[in-house]
Amino acid sequence: MHKSSSPAPLPDVAHDAAALARPLDWVGMDGMALPIRLADASGQVLLTPASVDVAVDLHDAAARGIHMSRLYLQLQQGLANEALGAPALRRLLDACIASQNGLAARARLRLRYEQLLLRKALRSDNAGWKRYPVEVEAELADGHLRLTLAFSVEYSSTCPASAALSRQANAQRFAGDFADAANVPTAAVRDWLESGRGLAATPHAQRSRAEVRVELRPAFDELPLAALVDALEAALGTPVQTAVKREDEQAFALANAANLMFCEDAARRVASVLAADARIAAWSARVAHFESLHPHDAVASVSGRNA
Repeated sequence: MHKSSSPAPLPDVAHDAAALARPLDWVGMDGMALPIRLADASGQVLLTPASVDVAVDLHDAAARGIHMSRLYLQLQQGLANEALGAPALRRLLDACIASQNGLAARARLRLRYEQLLLRKALRSDNAGWKRYPVEVEAELADGHLRLTLAFSVEYSSTCPASAALSRQANAQRFAGDFADAANVPTAAVRDWLESGRGLAATPHAQRSRAEVRVELRPAFDELPLAALVDALEAALGTPVQTAVKREDEQAFALANAANLMFCEDAARRVASVLAADARIAAWSARVAHFESLHPHDAVASVSGRNA
């Protein structure tokens, strides 16, 4: 009678000696699909899909490799069970280092996801959801957490030069249409302005994007995404809209006229917000105006460190 035997142990070549042994700066996995927990404006925590990169250093030159499966399991449990923030990221990176049993002393995470924020219409009672692409990078080394937040906002930019040329064309048409009138009644001017003749030219405008990257100070625990988005959209003055009625569209046109800007102007507006925020240690920004006049983009970049 055949006797049952215990299963043979599975081979583990990770413990074999490393050829050409040397330490490695980073070893890990990129592009893992994992859920993360995000708190919305009301404090409710939601599960959001994210693409996650993780890496640890391999400072033991003789070790052939790290324990990748342990990193994956740590992330799968940690990201799904605790809302994203500086304390949670520190604990997760600590756990990633500890999971390597002395093989690693540093750990790094990158998370890419889309944050949905509810934005109110300019005039009506409507509101709509807008998505903001976000990247969070956290690195823990020697007990020091370095936390970087990157995101982008979209806005409308109306060219100041084109606006000046349009005003001139409108004025010239008005002068031609009323050349023989000594005194023009206000009502006649209003009717002319509201007619097709009252708009000889329009300035060119285009959708534009500000891409921002900030290094956060360790004294602040939260990821201030919504606050920074609010401040930047207010400074730019023309954030793209979601749900709009005619009164909202008119208000948007008024906002564009009140915020004529070249890409240089937009970059300075963004910089003024980032340079004044106490939560930020260092920052960089790139704005791009996707030209409707040209087949190329107008771009400007700016960076700085806060005292």
